[in-house]
Amino acid sequence: MEKDSKQISWLMIALIAFNIVWSLGNVVNNFAQQGIVVVTSWILLLAIYFVPYTLMVGQLGSTFKASEGGVSDWIKLTSTKRLAFFAAWTYWVVQIPYLAQKPQTILIALGWVIQGNGEFLDSLSMPLLVGLCLVAFLLLLYISTKGLKALKFLGTLAGGAMLVMLILFILLAVGIPFIKPNLQLETDNMDKLPTYIPKFDFSYFTTIALLVFSVGGAEAISPYVNKVKNPAKGFPKGMIAMAVMIGACAILGSLAMAMIFDSNNIPVDLMRNGAYQAFAVLGKHWGLGGFLVTIYAITQTIGQAATLAICIDAPLQIFLGSADEDFIPSWLRKRTKSGMLINGYLLTGILVTIIIVLPLLGLKEIDGLVVWMTNLNAIVSPMCFLWVFIAYMFLYHKWEKFKNAEYIFVKNRMLGFLVGAWGFAFTAFACILGMAPQVDLATHPTEWWFTLATNIITPIALLGLGLILPWLAQREKKQS
Repeated sequence: MEKDSKQISWLMIALIAFNIVWSLGNVVNNFAQQGIVVVTSWILLLAIYFVPYTLMVGQLGSTFKASEGGVSDWIKLTSTKRLAFFAAWTYWVVQIPYLAQKPQTILIALGWVIQGNGEFLDSLSMPLLVGLCLVAFLLLLYISTKGLKALKFLGTLAGGAMLVMLILFILLAVGIPFIKPNLQLETDNMDKLPTYIPKFDFSYFTTIALLVFSVGGAEAISPYVNKVKNPAKGFPKGMIAMAVMIGACAILGSLAMAMIFDSNNIPVDLMRNGAYQAFAVLGKHWGLGGFLVTIYAITQTIGQAATLAICIDAPLQIFLGSADEDFIPSWLRKRTKSGMLINGYLLTGILVTIIIVLPLLGLKEIDGLVVWMTNLNAIVSPMCFLWVFIAYMFLYHKWEKFKNAEYIFVKNRMLGFLVGAWGFAFTAFACILGMAPQVDLATHPTEWWFTLATNIITPIALLGLGLILPWLAQREKKQS
């Protein structure tokens, strides 16, 4: 009875995973890049990538159920400590562009809270906008050093509220034709199949990285695998349920966006203001005025601020909490009397500040900044998913040693290795093609070259820093 009381159902694991992976921004951003054909893209991605990815995570979590270090422990137990360090470094350093994007997201939400529209940032010059983002980041960096109890509480409330707003958005949008049967939808021919068929050209494939970025993060649920009732059946059932929920939200959410915005004439500010504008339209149709917009903007402001502060501290604690002195020098592991990783915070502050001020070299307005930062995240963040597939391939390389897990996704050694290789190749393909700028070279040459340069240099520089730390650690050991 005691064991059963500590176990969770397949439905609960599905809901936990859904809350980790999904948000309304995933719907808005991908619709902004692909239009209504993103419906087909979601279906393809879920079938050939996302479902196998989550089931691989389940098998790794079940195999290494005593491991608390996640992916870096999986790498260490299947290969070497050095590779495990690089996996841990990758998982930490890909947070840098993510943290750099949060201040602009907070300012956008704050503008909607104060003015009820998206015009607040339009009149700001790029230096002033960058300055405000930097001030917001440094303020929250300072707050995160003073304790996070209040922020964690507010962040939890805001996260729950955002989930409610996501579901409400879909229900209200899908319900419009029932209360207004004669309503003219913004996108034409939504009842015809050819409307949903993508044109599989180079431009289309450059948008896949954002789709991959949107469904990543399932490895965070690996500690729960063996807490599920009957893991061999319960966990895959939960993951399939999560995929169904995400698929439903992605498809219905994209259809809702197509009802509100013309898929053939997507507004240039959709990534920035699309969610707010959509709630404004829904409020108008349902007689709620600006109530939905205000609630969403307040929730977004609090939630993003809390996320920024928490995501500064938590990844540092994971990365440096049990750091190996062979790979990380003592100055980076230094703690204050209160336990704060002081130099870790300093390194975070320096790297995020560099990303925040980079746009001064080539961007001129807020929408270009939002698109650039979103796509930079879509290139950098999925790089950490590569280690999941590497660990899965290593698992089958030493299959005789690890074939007795409670849950196994693929039982054939060769097929299991090939499934891991497919996930690695697809992710790498998406990241590399995602480096192509989403702006027109002829009309915006400076922005195009800036975007291409930063999309290539940023991931190389962030990963390259990880090569320096082991050298510094070894040099320190020799000197001491």
